[in-house]
Amino acid sequence: MAMLHDLTMSSGDFHPSTGLPSMDAVLKGVLPGDNIVWQVGTIDEYQAFVTPYAETAIKEGRKLVYFRFASHPPLLEDDPRIEVHNLDPEDGFETFIANIHEVIERAGYRAYYVFDCLSELAGDWYSDQMLGNFFMLTCPYLFDLQTVTYFGLFRGTHSQFATGPIVSTTQLYLDVFKHKEKTYVRPIKVQHRFSPTMNLLHVREGDEFRPVTESSVISEILTTNRWWSGLQSIAVPGSWEKTFIKAEEIYTEYGKDALDVEANRELFNRICRMIISRDPGMLTLISENMTLEDVLEIKHRMIGSGLIGGKAVGMLLARCILEKNARMKDILEAHDSFHVGSDVFYTFLVRNGIWWDRQKQRNPETFLEGADQARQKILTGDFPTDIVEKFEQMLDYFGQSPIIVRSSSLLEDNFGNSFAGKYDSVFCANQGPKERRLENFIAAVRTIYASSMSKEALTYRERHGILDRDEQMALLVMRVSGAMHERRFFPQIAGVGFSFNPYSWSEQIDPKAGVMRLVFGLGTRAVDRSDDDYTRVAALNAPSRRPEANFEEIAQYSQRKMEYIDLEANQLVEGYFMDVAAESNDLPLSIFASEDTAAHSSRSKVKPWILTFDSLLSSTEFVNDMRTILGTLEKEYNYPVDIEFTANFLDHSNYKINLVQCRPLQVQGIDKVALPKVEVAAEDEVIVTRGAVVGQSRYVEIDRMVFVVPEKYGNLAMPDRYDVARTIGEINRAHNQDAGTLMLVGPGRWGTSTPALGIPVSFSDISKANVLCEIVAMRDDL
Repeated sequence: MAMLHDLTMSSGDFHPSTGLPSMDAVLKGVLPGDNIVWQVGTIDEYQAFVTPYAETAIKEGRKLVYFRFASHPPLLEDDPRIEVHNLDPEDGFETFIANIHEVIERAGYRAYYVFDCLSELAGDWYSDQMLGNFFMLTCPYLFDLQTVTYFGLFRGTHSQFATGPIVSTTQLYLDVFKHKEKTYVRPIKVQHRFSPTMNLLHVREGDEFRPVTESSVISEILTTNRWWSGLQSIAVPGSWEKTFIKAEEIYTEYGKDALDVEANRELFNRICRMIISRDPGMLTLISENMTLEDVLEIKHRMIGSGLIGGKAVGMLLARCILEKNARMKDILEAHDSFHVGSDVFYTFLVRNGIWWDRQKQRNPETFLEGADQARQKILTGDFPTDIVEKFEQMLDYFGQSPIIVRSSSLLEDNFGNSFAGKYDSVFCANQGPKERRLENFIAAVRTIYASSMSKEALTYRERHGILDRDEQMALLVMRVSGAMHERRFFPQIAGVGFSFNPYSWSEQIDPKAGVMRLVFGLGTRAVDRSDDDYTRVAALNAPSRRPEANFEEIAQYSQRKMEYIDLEANQLVEGYFMDVAAESNDLPLSIFASEDTAAHSSRSKVKPWILTFDSLLSSTEFVNDMRTILGTLEKEYNYPVDIEFTANFLDHSNYKINLVQCRPLQVQGIDKVALPKVEVAAEDEVIVTRGAVVGQSRYVEIDRMVFVVPEKYGNLAMPDRYDVARTIGEINRAHNQDAGTLMLVGPGRWGTSTPALGIPVSFSDISKANVLCEIVAMRDDL
């Protein structure tokens, strides 16, 4: 603060200039903090103003910083008096802007800056929206440091999503163009200054600028200048729109054979990077399995610009792969999802003043600072009017069908990342007046945006060394699969499937055949696995093989509760399967459940059903179809996969499967390894177990072990068990992974939400553990 005070007090010694005294006079002087945008037709027109400006900065001994990132010729020659920073926009928006702001912070007050022409940034980021965001974040920072900065912008190149934010944020916006070999300048915006001739055309004559006052001359110049900066600029398509207009033209001309032409293939690859993914592994799969028609269909169902995110990519790509098979094409339920582009997320953060809170999260030392406040700002933030209007149009399309808003971030579901359970998804019952449905939908979007800054998500990113990677949050908005049963809406079956089965509890189970976990109703219980209930796990090469010994045990470990959307209550609710079965006469229950004859009473009108899924697994083609789906996807990915799905029977033999997610399965130790024989004296044994249940055994040296004693933990009061979880979290955070491996051993389930069943830690409390061991015991009587 002292430095700011001293500089402010001595402001009289800083008189910035364009290097052209006559232009300074037109503008009534250049002020400290001015950002000056030159709208030009060619780079030479921008160069003509950059050169005298830079020469003046050097002559006055000012720090001159040049940001070089465009393909056009350099604006400034190599000179030790000029600080040049070469940047690559392809590194990503966050990285690019963080590097620039770091330079600005080091340079301090009253530096002179020259930026390459900004127009190429819109091309590199495939988005005018992001160019506008860049300017809104950078311009005020430069203004606060009392700098003077030159930006170039090509006329007629950008939509209002770029020019609108730039014009509203900058201090000076000057239009430069040629007419009959003469250069003209027309100030469109000059902040805090005015003169009777300031906003007139000015013709350049040598180094002098003379106002043009004759109406006949002005009208002739402006009417022959096609790209005058007026109403027409609103309709100018930006980089994003132009690319897709070209793609539509190509598809109209060539149809399904469009990609047989090499030039068209290049455009296809470009729009895939614009809208689908920039992950090399995913791009290879996309190029082999998706068509131009597929990509254009995504664009038609998209709100905003940017990428659709990993979860959406996985779902769409998997469908394209499977639909090459006639049987799969016939049984897959059609999807009519919408996508909210990743640029909408960044724009939301910028417009609601949340961007700088987010930037703290790039630093491993400060990544949790301010996260709570940032989440609160997100939950009360506003969207631009044009985005809200598109939300409304989307809801008009869905009518009152229930929908789910799913996170689909850039890093989510790509090769090498999982993010399973780290970001939220929100069901919207979508009932009631349109105004309420819109309000509930926007609240769901805010909730998911806020989850990107949750402790769990940030800790996961820090653990995997990706805090500094661009992590924009796109959204996938899907119609909920299922049907209405009285006031309830739900699918008959939901589940997850792995093409590799890590749960090999029997010699007869082939891990490479895959496995699925099934529930009745919405799939939240299959994905999240509730502590107070069970799911049906079926090995796909032996679906009837179960660990239970008899029907009594099967009944004990079967699903009792289900989740559904209550259309009258307008919310997601939990209920008992038997209650739902009793009130839903249209369900083919015999496919999913078995009658508990031992519990059946002749006086009861309701059969006591047990959710075994036996008929589904033994009397339908469902298992074969799931093996085909998982096997086909694993073969194409050349990697194990993890899918989420729903299924609904149209009658007792015909059904539709809705594939809602596909991602690479993060699994290690697929192949059995030869373990060395270890001899340990009985008195040195700490824990003894026989055989790994999940995955294969490993031989690992343990440097630190945290052991929660079951019999002591089992006798603790519930509040004390939370204290144990917090203590483990403190140990975890203090553990230096470079110092060795950490093993956690405790009773019951790690990460349970019910302390009676285990230890209620969160992911951030155990994120550094290398080995996690669950003891199936709490105390002697449990």
